[in-house]
Amino acid sequence: MSEQRTDLDGARVAVVGLGTSGRAALEALGGTGARLAGYDAAPAALDAARDSGEVPDRAALRAAPDPTELADAVLAARPDVVVVSPGIPAVSPLLTRAAAAGVPVWSEVELAWRLQAPRPDGTRAPWLTLTGTNGKTTTVGMLASILTAAGERAVEVGNVGTPIVRVATRRGEEAPDVLAVELSSFQLHSTHTVSPEASACLNVAPDHIDWHGSYEAYRADKARVYERTRVACVYNEADPQTRHMVEEADVVEGARAVGFTLGTPAVGQVGVVEDLLVDRAFVPERHRGGAGELATLDDLAHLAPAGAGVPRHVVANALAAAALARAHGVHPAHVRQGLRDFPAGAHRIERVAEVDGVAYVDDSKATNAHAAAASLRAVAPGTCVWVAGGLAKGARFDALVAEQREHLRAVVLIGKDREPLRSALARHAADVPVIEVDADDDRVMPTAVAEAARLAQPGDTVLLAPACASMDQFRSYAERGEAFARAARELRSRE
Repeated sequence: MSEQRTDLDGARVAVVGLGTSGRAALEALGGTGARLAGYDAAPAALDAARDSGEVPDRAALRAAPDPTELADAVLAARPDVVVVSPGIPAVSPLLTRAAAAGVPVWSEVELAWRLQAPRPDGTRAPWLTLTGTNGKTTTVGMLASILTAAGERAVEVGNVGTPIVRVATRRGEEAPDVLAVELSSFQLHSTHTVSPEASACLNVAPDHIDWHGSYEAYRADKARVYERTRVACVYNEADPQTRHMVEEADVVEGARAVGFTLGTPAVGQVGVVEDLLVDRAFVPERHRGGAGELATLDDLAHLAPAGAGVPRHVVANALAAAALARAHGVHPAHVRQGLRDFPAGAHRIERVAEVDGVAYVDDSKATNAHAAAASLRAVAPGTCVWVAGGLAKGARFDALVAEQREHLRAVVLIGKDREPLRSALARHAADVPVIEVDADDDRVMPTAVAEAARLAQPGDTVLLAPACASMDQFRSYAERGEAFARAARELRSRE
């Protein structure tokens, strides 16, 4: 008999935010007996939702541009459930007033869990969930590649791009065997009953403080990934916060804590011995000093920048993906094959050009200080011309600059909000030349790359690792990275 997770017949459901996840939520809800309403701040989003063909005709749509007006409109309809997009902050009037009124608020992730279709045997495909400040998309891609190598119909979903509800409700031959689920802190904030087979938090560092209201709130939402885990909670031995999250989590009895480490693993961990990635968590001989080989560093060599070794964070991501896959029962041979098959991602420490002996590396995906630090550490001391800046999201950068100062030859600052980086550099790297680019959006990256080229010397690396979000001057981190690569290649063509 299949598990009953929810019954929305006759319920008033308000979906707030009509982007990709909001439209997918309304589409999935069209198969229930719920009374539907959709809301968005932008009137154009309503037209796009109607034109998409995804939104049921019976859904009433309304625009409310102001956050207070939006809260008034949604709560005046007396919804039984509110499904919110990640674009609605935890500190918004809607979420704070809904909580005070006792109105349940679900993420699209929560809705997907509750609406997930059973397989022919009455069971549902297991979820392998992961979060972290950095490395989520790479790790979930590695995980899906491993699962696919094992012969599973595995789908990457969640924050990676594909709405979970769209995949979880598939039936018959289209239904997945397992879901590799990337979860942001935004999604986890309103997720309440998901019970993953295995879960992981890769790392935690200050980010999205403006959305959550405080670092403590951000960390608490990240920790929700471990709740109700059934088999294994995977944590980062190098980040004690993740271990504490596991210790504090309310898990299903019998769930194990499994650490990943870049050192020699203890019993119950996966880690590295010389050039081998090894398992001492899921092999029977683990208590007798035995370890199972999962892969080698050579299996990850295609993920390293040209001429460089495999970055430490790439190895850590591979270990986390391997641990999740092993918790699901994947054979070590399939772990190795999946890591070999996983393609290098764009805008993730990607070498895009070399001009006059200077390498140009695009890590536009480094949208916070933690990610930028990993990129800077991969560059030899004193040889990095760092292109940084953008939308700071309430973050400060003193620790980043102080810890990575030795890697810097010069800095080129971009973005509308340069003060947080400017002041950190003045305090902790006053002797490092800093150039600020104050150009129109369409000229900002060509100007920044030209300035960086002027400052760089043969053997240096011009590194785009902004430590900030992109939306002040670009539509996405991908567009920002493409602009950087284009400008660097134009330098090469002129050469």
